[in-house]
Amino acid sequence: MTLLRKPPAQIALLSAVVLFVVAVLGLGLLRAAFYEPATAGNEVVPAVEAPARTAAGQCGLQPVRAARELRGMWLTTVYNIDFPSRPGLPQAQVKAEYLKWLDLAVAQRHNAIFVHVRPSGDAFWPSKYAPWSNFLTGKLDGSDPGWDPMAFMVDEAHRRNLEFHAWFNPYRGTQPAPSGAGADLTKLAPNHPLRTRPEWRIAYPTGKTGRLYFDPGNPDARRFVEDAMLEAVQKYDVDGVHFDDFFYPYPEKGENFPDDVSYAKYGAGKSRADWRRENVDTLVREMQQRIREIKPWVKFGISPFGIWRNGGEGSDTKGLESYSAIYADTRRWVREGWLDYIVPQLYWTIGFDKADYTKVLPWWVNTVKGTGVQLYIGMADYRVGEKGDWSDPAQLDRQMRLNDQYGVQGQVHFSAKQILANRLGSVDLYRDRHYASPALLPRMEHLPASPPAAPTITGAARADNGSLVLETAPGGGATSWALYRTGDGAAGLVATGRAGTAVADPKPPAGPVTYCLSGLDRSANEGPLSAPFTATS
Repeated sequence: MTLLRKPPAQIALLSAVVLFVVAVLGLGLLRAAFYEPATAGNEVVPAVEAPARTAAGQCGLQPVRAARELRGMWLTTVYNIDFPSRPGLPQAQVKAEYLKWLDLAVAQRHNAIFVHVRPSGDAFWPSKYAPWSNFLTGKLDGSDPGWDPMAFMVDEAHRRNLEFHAWFNPYRGTQPAPSGAGADLTKLAPNHPLRTRPEWRIAYPTGKTGRLYFDPGNPDARRFVEDAMLEAVQKYDVDGVHFDDFFYPYPEKGENFPDDVSYAKYGAGKSRADWRRENVDTLVREMQQRIREIKPWVKFGISPFGIWRNGGEGSDTKGLESYSAIYADTRRWVREGWLDYIVPQLYWTIGFDKADYTKVLPWWVNTVKGTGVQLYIGMADYRVGEKGDWSDPAQLDRQMRLNDQYGVQGQVHFSAKQILANRLGSVDLYRDRHYASPALLPRMEHLPASPPAAPTITGAARADNGSLVLETAPGGGATSWALYRTGDGAAGLVATGRAGTAVADPKPPAGPVTYCLSGLDRSANEGPLSAPFTATS
């Protein structure tokens, strides 16, 4: 994802060629963005309702209300952009750093985290398909760090009631030197599949920015990368499988992706562009099918580049098209129902001339309408502070207001380090306006559902830290809980947690206060409320 995702530079230069500029910015090898300042246009406020709310019933005489939206951040491991802070750290430090990122997510009232566990044909877990990631170990030889980061990361996220979405890059096999092996086979781990299976291997581009790819046009290579990712689904209690926008590589000036051998063997008379799109379609479709077979409750989502196509049935934009540049037919994936959610990267400002947020957003809203695929938006926290419209600390807040008005079901922020940086106070601004209270995850009607029985509140006591801890008896079958407190006309959501953790109101008001408690299954289906309980202590 960029920084490692596609910058608006590509938008500005599409009419001729798309250039990528590699820059070392202290965090590692990043793609530098060409930026064309744009004058902010008039903000369109559609006549639609705010985000979906849930009414789980009555708490006493008051209706129960809670926001239903996904709130998440990407935790990027490639080049150690976010985590770990550098390669080769001892286990205790890696764990401590990860827990701080989870603390940040909780402080921002997020309910999901997207962790980069396969950045480049490698793994953050002991895998029979891939070598250990050098961004963890500091070594390219596949050295075993002696512990299982994936198990730790999933367990700790769940302990804080955060969904864990395992983020994979399917086809990337290496990263450019010096951070990765580039196209130098001698630097690969001895058991690296691209070393042992040369027919799966494609080097692109040439030169210092070159890397190795698994050939998307080779069915055996495609099946292998599916197996490698699904291994994590089988071994760990992940909540989601997540791809970003890296399928066929973004075009490099003066170079063609050298897949002549597989095209000659498997092209079957199709144009190369159609054949490449079909290859990516097959990957997406098969992943969805195979996840359903293994664990039908695990969600599958993709975060594509924000433009499918320009004009016509596409968006009112003038930029790079995922359909033709990287052979990602993102609209088809939605229409075919091959995804549970989609997170387009709308990394442009309101009023940007080549890709105006107010024009791209409604196109995506219309695309998912009636499909059952949930729409979240990828937010460009990393761009705040750039020249032009990004110098406005309220830009993200304004975009999120539009998301609410269009009924978008959540946001994912790129990336964790930028949330911590809180550039120009932008994160505080949107957190206080949009994430002021906890939120339940959106329900997905097609996932398995087993709403838990009603729990019971039996007592309460104030803790030394000022919170009010409730004594409860679970109703059975819950993955998590939701605590509501009566107030001015409604009982609002004040806290959530994982089943088995203490139920507490972190900031109770003085005097008597009435609560109701519910349980939720792992697909966020909510069971009936407890009887009201009034705490007087």
